[in-house]
Amino acid sequence: MTPIAILIDQLKNEDTQIRLNAVRRISAIARALGPERTRRELLHFLAESVDDEDEVLLAMAEELGNFVEFVGGAEYADFLLPPLESMAASVEETTVREKAVDSLNKVAEVIPAPSFSSFVQVTKRLASGDWFTSKTSACGLFAVAYRRSEQDRKDLRVLYLSLCRDEVPMVRRAAATHLGALVRQLEKQQIKDEILPVFSPLLANDEQDSVRLLTVDICSAIASSFSHDENVQYVLPVAMACANDKSWRVRYMVADKFCELAKALGPEITKSHLVAAFSKLLKDNEPEVRTAAAFKVQGFAAQVPVDLIVKQILPGVRELVNDQSQHVRAALASNIMGLAPILQKEKTIEHLIDIFLLLLKDEFPDVRLNIIAKLDAVNSVGIDLLAQSLLPAIVELAEDRQWRVRLAIIEYIPLLGSQLGIQFFDEKLSNLCLTWLGDNVFAIREAAALNIKKLAEVFGTEWAKNNIIPKVLSLYTHPNYLYRMTTLFSIGQLATVVGGDVTISVMLPLVIRMVKDPVPNIRFNAAKTLHTLVPLLDGTVVQSQIKPALNQLYDDSDRDVKYYASLALQAC
Repeated sequence: MTPIAILIDQLKNEDTQIRLNAVRRISAIARALGPERTRRELLHFLAESVDDEDEVLLAMAEELGNFVEFVGGAEYADFLLPPLESMAASVEETTVREKAVDSLNKVAEVIPAPSFSSFVQVTKRLASGDWFTSKTSACGLFAVAYRRSEQDRKDLRVLYLSLCRDEVPMVRRAAATHLGALVRQLEKQQIKDEILPVFSPLLANDEQDSVRLLTVDICSAIASSFSHDENVQYVLPVAMACANDKSWRVRYMVADKFCELAKALGPEITKSHLVAAFSKLLKDNEPEVRTAAAFKVQGFAAQVPVDLIVKQILPGVRELVNDQSQHVRAALASNIMGLAPILQKEKTIEHLIDIFLLLLKDEFPDVRLNIIAKLDAVNSVGIDLLAQSLLPAIVELAEDRQWRVRLAIIEYIPLLGSQLGIQFFDEKLSNLCLTWLGDNVFAIREAAALNIKKLAEVFGTEWAKNNIIPKVLSLYTHPNYLYRMTTLFSIGQLATVVGGDVTISVMLPLVIRMVKDPVPNIRFNAAKTLHTLVPLLDGTVVQSQIKPALNQLYDDSDRDVKYYASLALQAC
């Protein structure tokens, strides 16, 4: 059978997975057919195969977006338009149509100028279709069509504005979704004369909140082209109306896009109008809106003078610390630390430290985790501040009942150590690091071993030899085999940092001693540790000490011990 016949046979199979696999291989079929037969036969067949399962069509739409080389290059790219247009026009599943639109735009970018009118015609046909599926797909094509086709721009603007007025909400929503991309390509006078009459009275006041919420993006697009006075007159009223909309979904979108909106409207409007609006969103009745606003605290504060942050934003932030919704508090915790570099040391101590401490003690683990993850932001305003105020809370979290919180703290210990210095670390945190080596959660023990290696890199080999290694090695006598295993993990990590002399004199004898441990898990981990040490040590040491120990393990009755010993012997 020919390649096309095989493909046709597979695409007619009743099994969806077989059809899906066939579509995923159409590039190979096209390569076998060659460009001419691909254009003449394969694409014709695919254009007639748009009544398949959505999963198959989605794959087909994606494949065709990368098909230009198989039809003969950019010169023949317009041959890909018919099957993609068919999917964009008639398929009910939204994801398929969106993928078809993405592929159409991708193909359109490489179509040569003399042939580009074919893409413009596709856009116009879809926009003039009878069904909403066709019109919604068309909205996503206008930006590319408008940018590349100067002679059709007026017609395209008229056609797009008709979609903004369409009686079907889904079409208006699609038009609002893509209007911002089109606006960014228009001249200021065109926006004033043609877009504003549709934008403000229609889209911004649409009865469907799913349409109104999309006007926030359009506000940012229009504001970028207008002067301060024009923004005050045309854009600000719409933005403020959205911020006070009766639908929480619209207010949520304003909060989510607030930083972009502030940047587009400029610093003067931000100071005079948007700070108050943001403060109100922080106190919104709906937790979803407060969550979105909390995520933007740092980004918006970076655009506002410090005095306004303290007077108008921080009061709302303080209320969120005790918010009933754990998601609001978690969102705030992920951003609040970023205010420290903005407010600087003095104002951070005065206004933020108490907020940090409250969030560090929150009952919801994600809140505590989010604060811990941004500790480095506080370091930038002075480590003495961290040591005096936050460290006690951090030490308390190091013993948190949630293992994920303990794990997050471990990851930041080397950073704290480098900032606090050896003396402070030895006094406050050293014993804590050793306690983690005996944690009942494997992930904590593993992270603690890696943590010790990083601390050795920060404080140096001599510090590790005198302060850490003796305490780590003492665990090998513990009756619980998990502690003994942690000793091996730690040796494997430390050996890469402390050098051959310390490894040979202090750590290697212990590993060799553990070769005789009664627990098979310890013995095969001893083999793995010896494997790690082989490339780090002198060849004579490997042959005289490591290899005999591995030979002993290779004769072990346990199959796993024997296997890992054989791998290590190969390394020798």
